[in-house]
Amino acid sequence: MNDSNSKPDLASLKIDRDKKYNDRPRSRKWLWLLWVVILTAVAFGYFYLKDSVASSAAVRVTRVEMIGGSEANAALVATGYVVAQRKAEVASKGTGRLVFLGFEEGDRVKAGQVIAQIDNDDIKAGLELARAQQEQAEVDTLDAGRQYRRQTELFASGAVTDVEVEAAETRYRNAQAQVRAAAASVRVAEVNVENTYIRAPFDGTVLTKNADIGEVVAPFASSSSSKGSVVTLADMNSLEVEADVSESNIYKVAVGQRCEIVLDAYPQVRYPGYVKKIVPTADRSRATVLTKIAFDSCDSRVLPEMSARVNFLLVEQSTSEREPTALVLDKDAVTGREGASFVFRVDGDTVGQISVTLGRDLDKKVEILDGLRAGDRIVLSPPGKMQSGQKVEIIP
Repeated sequence: MNDSNSKPDLASLKIDRDKKYNDRPRSRKWLWLLWVVILTAVAFGYFYLKDSVASSAAVRVTRVEMIGGSEANAALVATGYVVAQRKAEVASKGTGRLVFLGFEEGDRVKAGQVIAQIDNDDIKAGLELARAQQEQAEVDTLDAGRQYRRQTELFASGAVTDVEVEAAETRYRNAQAQVRAAAASVRVAEVNVENTYIRAPFDGTVLTKNADIGEVVAPFASSSSSKGSVVTLADMNSLEVEADVSESNIYKVAVGQRCEIVLDAYPQVRYPGYVKKIVPTADRSRATVLTKIAFDSCDSRVLPEMSARVNFLLVEQSTSEREPTALVLDKDAVTGREGASFVFRVDGDTVGQISVTLGRDLDKKVEILDGLRAGDRIVLSPPGKMQSGQKVEIIP
């Protein structure tokens, strides 16, 4: 039997499964798994490192301060300016060219002293004319009086009629009226001459010089080329401080209350004073009440228009009492939310939100009763989105 006619070997037709597996393309699931691992690592890294790599907020800081003495004993602190209660823009009543100016800024003058003079040659000539007219009227009155007496004597002897006597009397009385009119004209001319002399209305110091020799001065500066006043005069003994106190704090101020005045120009010098007057009206636009504080004594360093700080004292402090102290902070560092007050304290390169208890309003500062210590660095005007733990960079 021929082998070619035999049945095929079925064993030779067996599928090689190992070979099929090795020839099949490999799966890419491991690539997807690798991407998942990478993205997960990036996400965890972002959330873990975002605080350390986040940009810092640039902020300015202030420090909590401990104050003592009268500042700590103040019920309220307000700012204002030194003003002179007796102050005048000294001007001429007449119009003319300035020919004399005897004082400059800083000079002291006495009441009635001539400060300046305007040209008055024409007014003096008018005065001489008025006086001459007065003399003429007096001569006419003398002649009319003699005629009247003569007519009266003749009437007594029957030489003249009563009509002639009455006519003489009329001329005499008319002459007397002319004398009085001439005297009034002389007085007017004298006043006009006096108006050319500009005198000090009170004892004071010249603050500013508003005109120079050769310029035209006129009452109320009637033209653009004329000056309304020659000098500005102030009585330096009438200096006071005018301070605006907020309506919400005016109840802390009373007439006669003791105060301490500190000039910004001389912060180390303290002037004693008292509340002289509380103006009985409020400023609607600023919600403040004007308060006038008088000096007990002041020196030549106190000048009008200087800015000043006024400490309205709680009580008089005796020398035996312990000096009061208080913690204060700039108002701009305090923020509030839902009725609570808090600040952001700088700790290293981050900030922490600290709740604080506020006390007295001390003008630009506020008293801190609880929550902070002297020397703490606090963020000034913190941004609305600032949070505790945020990184900051302090700028000057």
